[in-house]
Amino acid sequence: MKMIRKSALATIVGAAILTAGVAQANTSADKAAQLGNTLTPMGSEKAGNAAGTIPAWDGGITRAPAGYKAGGDHIDPFAGEKPLFSITPANYKQYADKLGAGQEAMFAKYKDYRMDVYPTHRTASFPARTYEYTKKNATACKLIADGEGIQNCAEGFPFPIPNNAYEAIWNHKLKYKGLSVRSFSNQAAPTAGGSYTLVRLQEEILGLYYKPGNTSESINNTLLYFKQDVLGPARLAGGVLLVHETLNAKAAPRQAWVYNPGQRRVRRAPNVAYDNPGTASDGLRTNDMTDMFNGAMDRFSWTLVGKREMYIPYNCYKADSSKTKVSDLIKPGHINPDDIRYELHRVWVVEAKLKPGSRHINSRRTMYLDEDSWQIVGIDHYDGQGSLWRYSEALPINYYEVPTLWTTLETHYDLKSGRYISGLLDNQDKPRDFSFQSTPSDYSPQNLRDSGVR
Repeated sequence: MKMIRKSALATIVGAAILTAGVAQANTSADKAAQLGNTLTPMGSEKAGNAAGTIPAWDGGITRAPAGYKAGGDHIDPFAGEKPLFSITPANYKQYADKLGAGQEAMFAKYKDYRMDVYPTHRTASFPARTYEYTKKNATACKLIADGEGIQNCAEGFPFPIPNNAYEAIWNHKLKYKGLSVRSFSNQAAPTAGGSYTLVRLQEEILGLYYKPGNTSESINNTLLYFKQDVLGPARLAGGVLLVHETLNAKAAPRQAWVYNPGQRRVRRAPNVAYDNPGTASDGLRTNDMTDMFNGAMDRFSWTLVGKREMYIPYNCYKADSSKTKVSDLIKPGHINPDDIRYELHRVWVVEAKLKPGSRHINSRRTMYLDEDSWQIVGIDHYDGQGSLWRYSEALPINYYEVPTLWTTLETHYDLKSGRYISGLLDNQDKPRDFSFQSTPSDYSPQNLRDSGVR
């Protein structure tokens, strides 16, 4: 990982590096009492920074802007703002103390790469029930199974005051996203020259952990159901992926099935995990890069490095808008900088190093988690020789109809080939549907077969 420079040390929580040991102790009641006081209900620092460039959190977005209609475009609350400044290949080294290694590599590789930096707005917010259960979890929730599972948790963030990297990553994995969600979107993997074919997807998620009344014990080790239908192009259409994600991967790993329209049969897919290629990804994205990172953590050793200030994508409503066409976004080498908004925020830094004897295409990953939402917003990926290989970036917005802060676009850049892959491109589709309703019975392998046959 790129070393955090001396000028950034003031933003690190604690001078010492926190080890990857899996602590079993709960957060004390005294520390938990800080939630909603000096800390936000999510566990982030409520105050702004000393320089005044990061404001205090004042509750985030608590209501939709005037004119918003359910099911329609998300109105940009900050559409009239202009950039404070731009970071370019000519000046990026002046800002290196607030950039990650992957971001610096993008400036070094692409002469037209740019980051427009806007005023910071801490818009992250979640339902009151999430805050309520997060505070309960702070003193009750525990890691089990060497960090691969949790217990005594319900609904909210499990570890708002994390003691180690496992707890921080669990906060990302269990961030409230709504109980049941359906989306239609596209995926683009342009060549270095910029040509691409859109892969159209329908995706559904049912997250049992978020259902009111459920607990980590009552959901029978099934965290969520995920179903992905490939709708186009014609050569790929009809394929279906079904995943049952577990809450304790050590007790039982995720189960997955695929429907192949050519064979007209459902088969188990044990390789839908870790570093196996994602759907129609041209090898540019692995399965565990969905939602930036997901799945089992057992192949890596994890370290919570600390907290720092960083320029990250935030409030990216322009990239989400139907007024921004996919063809406007997808450009040779990288997403169009005109459509991305960057802000200065505090992030948790987590480093994952491949364990001796374990297999993965990445020897190391450095992850950057937004302190207010626990969403991973950036990842530096290193190859087997320890060289920087890929940079992943997530563009979040506040889905204020829920509310939740989640990604509207995820892009994974291959710094060697000059290619990238972008997913969740729903600009010409209806936004994510958080009112969608489904049940566990909708996600049985038998239903997968039946839907494929139809």
